[in-house]
Amino acid sequence: MIIETLNPQRWSVRAKSAVAAAFVVSVCFAIASGLLLFVLYRSLETTALDAAAARADQIRVQLETDSPTKLDRSLLATDSQIGAVQIVDASGAVLAASNGAPADPLVRTSMSDGQLTDLGRVEDPDGTFDYWVSGRATAVGGRTVTILVGADREPVESVVSRVAVLLAIGAPILLVVVVVSTYRLVGAALRPVENIRGRVAAISSTDLAQRVPVPIARDEIAHLATTMNEMLARLETGQAAQQRFVSDASHELRSPLATITTALEIAAGRPDLIDKDLIDESLLPEARRMNQLIEDLLLLARSDENAVEWQRVDADLDDLLLAEAGRLRLIGTVETVVHIEPCRVVGDPAALGRAIRNLVDNAARHAASTVTLSCRPESDRAVIKVCDDGPGIPSYERDRVFQRFVRLDTARARASGGAGLGLSIVEQIVRVHGGTVAIADTPGGGTTFTVSLPLGQTIS
Repeated sequence: MIIETLNPQRWSVRAKSAVAAAFVVSVCFAIASGLLLFVLYRSLETTALDAAAARADQIRVQLETDSPTKLDRSLLATDSQIGAVQIVDASGAVLAASNGAPADPLVRTSMSDGQLTDLGRVEDPDGTFDYWVSGRATAVGGRTVTILVGADREPVESVVSRVAVLLAIGAPILLVVVVVSTYRLVGAALRPVENIRGRVAAISSTDLAQRVPVPIARDEIAHLATTMNEMLARLETGQAAQQRFVSDASHELRSPLATITTALEIAAGRPDLIDKDLIDESLLPEARRMNQLIEDLLLLARSDENAVEWQRVDADLDDLLLAEAGRLRLIGTVETVVHIEPCRVVGDPAALGRAIRNLVDNAARHAASTVTLSCRPESDRAVIKVCDDGPGIPSYERDRVFQRFVRLDTARARASGGAGLGLSIVEQIVRVHGGTVAIADTPGGGTTFTVSLPLGQTIS
């Protein structure tokens, strides 16, 4: 249990963020503290050395007029920065010194007149003093003496040590503040996510109309909420379409099944009533209608699942249109006009023929007297047009007619055997072949379906 708790992969986002913030702040604080102590130490060292050099220069100026024994005692006084002052001759004898200064010279060195030198750190082995020493040579009474001024290191180290202790004390406090603040701030930032999660968890498959709350701030969480609402809207639309599809399919299948069932019930009681006319006029048409409906539903379902194996061969659209024109002329219900030029595409000839037949049958059902079929190449596409001189389709209904089980004239379509799937199949086949289908008005009245397919391109 303890091992699982210590496993970072099991931590919450708030815990991970708090630990990450603490780590980053710790590293940055350590680097900043080190730099601060280094700069502070160097600054105090430079100040002490400058003070020592200034004292040595003051003594040099005094020695231009007075001997070392008559030197102003204030120049030999020590303070918080100056720890010791000595005036040493060439033989190493101390001519004058501050109170508490060592009896021997701090540094034995030979310098020329006027030379100012930083002699570095000088430390007593017994630990009685620790100085940074500055030396200044000057001529006094025809001989060269050296002024040695020791800047005390102890005050500098004391200040740096106190600052280091304060930083060490402040580091844990800072880390606690960072961890607590990050934990709370991340929790506040993730509260909208929790609200979204709770709302999504409460949404059931039977009530997709609910939406998750969108935060006022237009940040990433607001974008997530917007995306979730768009997804829920798509799911709601898909569920409604599925329910409508099942309802429509059930309704369409019920009619032929009812007819067949009634006939069979009659036959069960009165076998003598089953004759050729009943079979030809009722049973077979309804069975064929139900079979066609099931095939259409199966094609659409398999196409939605990309389970249809479409052929990829050369298909002559002009031949398919001429075959449909000949079929219409044999039926003889409408006049057929053709304007066909050779057009070849790569695809499934059977599927393309079915799409063209659905368009032609739709035009023949609604035409007043004439159906016009045309096909011609335009640039890199083949353009098929199926026109009728019927009542036309209102512009606001043109997108809806490609939906499944949509019939603008329900009674007429049902009487003629239509189930409202023909144009859906057309749109599906054309889309799979990389084409488009559009609806426009026919000059003089009626509807024109325009199918555009790529020439010589394989289907996806």
